Amino acid sequence: MVKPATTWLRGLLRAGKAQQRTATKLAKVLFGPPVVKPASKPRRKPAARTAPDVSASPLSPPRARKKTTPAPGKWLASHYAPLVEPGQLPGRRLSWYLYLPDKPPNAAMQLRGRPLLVMLHGCEQSATQFADGTRMNRLAERKGYAVLYPQQSLRAHARRCWKWYEKLTQDGGGDVGLIVGAIAQVAARYPIDRSRIYIAGISAGAGMAHIVALNHPQLFAAVGLHSGPVFGAGHSLIGALHVMQHGAASRAEIAIDEVLARQPMFPRLPTILLQGQQDSVVRPVNQAQLVRQSIRLNRMPATTRVTAERWAPGTEGSRNPAHGYALHDYEVEGDLLLRVAQIEQLEHAWSGGDASLPFNAKAGPDASKMLLDFFARHQRRR
Repeated sequence: MVKPATTWLRGLLRAGKAQQRTATKLAKVLFGPPVVKPASKPRRKPAARTAPDVSASPLSPPRARKKTTPAPGKWLASHYAPLVEPGQLPGRRLSWYLYLPDKPPNAAMQLRGRPLLVMLHGCEQSATQFADGTRMNRLAERKGYAVLYPQQSLRAHARRCWKWYEKLTQDGGGDVGLIVGAIAQVAARYPIDRSRIYIAGISAGAGMAHIVALNHPQLFAAVGLHSGPVFGAGHSLIGALHVMQHGAASRAEIAIDEVLARQPMFPRLPTILLQGQQDSVVRPVNQAQLVRQSIRLNRMPATTRVTAERWAPGTEGSRNPAHGYALHDYEVEGDLLLRVAQIEQLEHAWSGGDASLPFNAKAGPDASKMLLDFFARHQRRR
């Protein structure tokens, strides 16, 4: 049971200065008003926001940093708007950005289409910042992936947070339909292999990616969650803060049982979980409970093969720094259904990202590469 807001926040304040700073930061993200830009420096909206639904508008590549060359493929923008029934007012629409590789597709992709990765940003990020920070487009260029970046609107949330904590959203409402609609729109417009669609995200984006996959498992071959909250709890802003700090306790199993009750034929959902062990925003207890949820969701038997490996940290001060990390793999009948990456010293940030942007850590391992390596092992069975 969630305590009243005032009682719960007072308890956090008494916990010490470190938790005090964490609580303040979390409260700003979920409760704070939007950041107002100085009037002297107005930002023009990209033309893509008004692009017609029938096509996508090409944009300039995301701004290169530190003399890096942007990925050479097409960088497109458009939006998805649900069809309006007669007599109804138009509803919300969802902006999205799409990266299409310049590299010609291989023979298999010519026959079946390119694999599609859906990437959901976290709070206080835009889709283009997420693309820049993760460097996913450059990796997707080499691997031949198309990458779709839906973007939460400031109207829906002042900090661009996906509302993973709302019961309506967890049950498949809210933004879930918009994201699924955008995926369908892109898959219809471009040659996409519908057996190789994947979804991933960080923080609130990870929570939302999990929800979309749980409500539409037939769409996805695998899911990747970086620093994500456990599924099925929260149900209010204060409840969301509680989940981020303490997880969902017994609710974790109950929430998955409810999913399986609604969808008795739920297919296997291969999942990779990445978590910083020094994350004070979404604490590691969430990853531990997500592991339990995946085991339950995938109905893993007692005979599940579990292997563990550990990589030592890179040399301090080296050109390519890396945190130490451990991997735990769960295999059933030869299928890798769950990979758990526990990254030492990593705070609330994308591992191996562009540290010139918020919520990205320079030190590896490279989370983007880990995701695509895992996804390459999975194809949805028809």
